[in-house]
Amino acid sequence: MADSVPGGYNGEILRVDLSKERVDREKIDGEFCRKYLGGTGFIVYCLLKETRPGLDPLGPENRLVFALGPLTGLSLGGSARHTVGAKSPLTGGIAKAEAGEYWGSQLKRAGFDALIIQGKAKRPVYLWIHRGEAEISDASHLWGKATKETQETIRSELADDRIRVAMIGPAGENRVRFACVMHGLFDAAGRGGMGAVMGSKNLKAVAVRGDRLPPVAGSDGVKLLATWLKENLDLMKSFSEFGTGGPMPRFEKLGNLPVRNFRDGGFPAVDKISAETLKQTIRIGMDSCFACPVRCKKTVEVKDPPYQVDPSYGGPEYETLGALGSACGIDNLAAIARANQLCNAYSLDTISTGMTIASAMECYENGLLTQEQLGGLELKFGNADAMLKMIDLIAVREGIGDLLAEGCARAAESIGKGADAFAMHVKKQEIPMHEPRLSKALGLGYMVNPHGADHMDSMIDIFYSSFGQQPVLTIPDAVPIGLEPAHLDDIGPRKVALFKLIQSKRIICDSLVLCDFLPYSYTQISSLLSAVTGWETSVAEHIRISERILTMCRMFNVREGLSEADDRLPSRFFSPTRNGPLADKALDVEEMEKAKHYYYRLMGWDDKGVPLPERLEELGIDHLTSKA
Repeated sequence: MADSVPGGYNGEILRVDLSKERVDREKIDGEFCRKYLGGTGFIVYCLLKETRPGLDPLGPENRLVFALGPLTGLSLGGSARHTVGAKSPLTGGIAKAEAGEYWGSQLKRAGFDALIIQGKAKRPVYLWIHRGEAEISDASHLWGKATKETQETIRSELADDRIRVAMIGPAGENRVRFACVMHGLFDAAGRGGMGAVMGSKNLKAVAVRGDRLPPVAGSDGVKLLATWLKENLDLMKSFSEFGTGGPMPRFEKLGNLPVRNFRDGGFPAVDKISAETLKQTIRIGMDSCFACPVRCKKTVEVKDPPYQVDPSYGGPEYETLGALGSACGIDNLAAIARANQLCNAYSLDTISTGMTIASAMECYENGLLTQEQLGGLELKFGNADAMLKMIDLIAVREGIGDLLAEGCARAAESIGKGADAFAMHVKKQEIPMHEPRLSKALGLGYMVNPHGADHMDSMIDIFYSSFGQQPVLTIPDAVPIGLEPAHLDDIGPRKVALFKLIQSKRIICDSLVLCDFLPYSYTQISSLLSAVTGWETSVAEHIRISERILTMCRMFNVREGLSEADDRLPSRFFSPTRNGPLADKALDVEEMEKAKHYYYRLMGWDDKGVPLPERLEELGIDHLTSKA
């Protein structure tokens, strides 16, 4: 490894041109690594530099990027992650999503910091990456297969059960706009449709195996944080015990649980589908990502018909329990677990799948979709069998499934007759399972995040206020940079500044790449990066890097035609729910618009959300102009 490459990096990117059946290795140096870090930073740099404006996301020119960070593969809880990105077939802007499992740690050990895939293979293929080499292999026999059979076949052919596989199922092959990339059978790079991009390239899977981790500058710093986490695992007790979804009954009482497409507020049957009930009934174990002691991932099994569930596909986490459960009015836990298995087998994002079905359910109940159009299905809220059948139809684009495979926004445009009122999305990406009427900074995050409605790069206000019991938010990460607390219901300048801090931290984690669930502080992350790379870095530098990356994402979206008008919430959130805790609570349009424009100013963007030329020069990205 060259002297200019910092600790934690291999200093090489693997590039695969499927059209030319060509594999190349490219060098990166320390200056590039420090400026963009990895993960999201590497992805947006690639898209800005290498793609032309207006390209078809499902065409061969699009890039599909798997990007690691300097922390990926460390023997430290939360360091198993990597980021997958492309131009989104769902939003038309940038898409990126993180996944855990062991895949990223294996790509790091195989000798690479990122994988860039371009072109389109003449036939279905898969990549086999190992010990610094890559091969393009025929995958015609895998096309049409579910993820479990795909993984088993590849491991058998390569005679190694420890190979890790990133892959698509039939939904990715059929270019469902919200198809995801599965890593193993229950870790998804879920949002934005990267599975559809993968399918458009005739790429079925990427198999990896490695045996050499690049050195770090100071292992003592890594060990110190690993020891701290071990001594403070009680902070993660709920995740270890329940995974995500432990607080679902409290969410329902607060109004944070989406009910019937965010229309209603009360869901008395919440205890039937909670993570605690799941633990007591169908859960058979907990699993983990590479090197993580938290073990937050459920494994479930249902043996009895009609909703048998194979434990190989893991189990439903909170977003899935909400999207395919309460958001669809469904309180049958076994049916939700079966829906989770189907999505993982087909490679479907459970959030977009559930919310698109919920939108269709509301259209049906309001007479905008008929039973005849639905192929005889009675697609009403609470009908678990209809929901499960719809997942099958979406994955193979059959009947009404072909329309819903476009996502709720495009489906509503086609249906017309006011169906857009039932399409819960921002930038055509479906809303996750947290309620912006309760957490206003979260609503702002849905509005301004470059990849559309997204909770992971946002600030969920109630998480910083003991689930709403304290009126003032306390954010430890704000202390080192002098930001003061804000009221839970506030969305003025102080709250916007706190949101920007949390968003910055999330973007840094998505570039390093580090799990958002681990309770590391901004200061700890800064010290960890210094220990790994040898850089003398700081929280201030990290905030600046996050501003650079977010501004690059904005540059890409503006280039692709997205504008301030796309930074808006569905009108539903500006009215109360029909019942429940939020029956007298709604967002205010003017208040949210003021918050949005103050965020633009904090970012150095103009009133239309376009980055100012001076800001681009200051951040050192004014040279990142689009290709002609």
